[in-house]
Amino acid sequence: MNLPQAFAEHLARDRRRSVHTVRAYQATAERLLGFLQAHTGGPPVLEALTAADLRAFLAMRRGAESGAGIGNASAARELSAVRAFLGFAGVAVPRLAGPRVKKGVPRPISPDEVIALTDEVAEDRDEAWIGARDLAVLLLLYGAGLRIGEAVGLTGAVLPLGETLVVTGKRAKTRIVPLLPQVRAAVEDYVALCPYALGREAALFRGAKGGPLAPGLIRRAVQAARVRLGLPERTTPHALRHSFATHLLGRGADLRALQELLGHASLGSTQIYTAVDAAHLLDVYRNAHPRA
Repeated sequence: MNLPQAFAEHLARDRRRSVHTVRAYQATAERLLGFLQAHTGGPPVLEALTAADLRAFLAMRRGAESGAGIGNASAARELSAVRAFLGFAGVAVPRLAGPRVKKGVPRPISPDEVIALTDEVAEDRDEAWIGARDLAVLLLLYGAGLRIGEAVGLTGAVLPLGETLVVTGKRAKTRIVPLLPQVRAAVEDYVALCPYALGREAALFRGAKGGPLAPGLIRRAVQAARVRLGLPERTTPHALRHSFATHLLGRGADLRALQELLGHASLGSTQIYTAVDAAHLLDVYRNAHPRA
């Protein structure tokens, strides 16, 4: 078995990463080894890898040599996969800052950035169940529009999961939100790995010592991952909920339905997303239209 295949098996078996993540990270490992062989003219030696080599690899992935043309968020995720691969191989990772995402007016996180962020947070955990926990919480924010407090406030009473989830929001107001299969699978993976009994009245998401998970732990994990990936400061747990709303609206969601999904008391609270979406479309227009 070659090293990238062993790395993939480790991710699937020990880290319980998704099929998508395993496939993507294995592909990155194979690309890195192929690049090093072409770059050095001999068998790749990971122990000899330098920061300059990594910069050249990312330049190739950005399109300088291959025409691949990946963006900043994808390049940051590629670097994250390289770091995970080198760590698995027992090789010191050269110090290299991740690509910076251009700052601008507040706007939703792109789906590409969401994938990079959630994978990075989960991969940074030493224990598989904690990585699965963080992934499940973040996907509830982005995939179901929950507030961070609503997610960590869930109890074992929600189990077993169905196609919808009853959420208690501000002022004890309850709402029903649909659960995407990917979100449900992430929560179920966490439940299967969690070492603590999840009673109906007890917190669903637990801290390392078994107590209820504190929102601050998720916020700090996101902040650290954001720095490693070079994502802007607007990349926060709440921004995932914001992105959930904006992406739904951009795909034609009804404003009243969005109000119900978000648990807003008034339509006025939801209408802010129409302005955000319009601003995002204007940015796209200005950047892409030949007469803009």
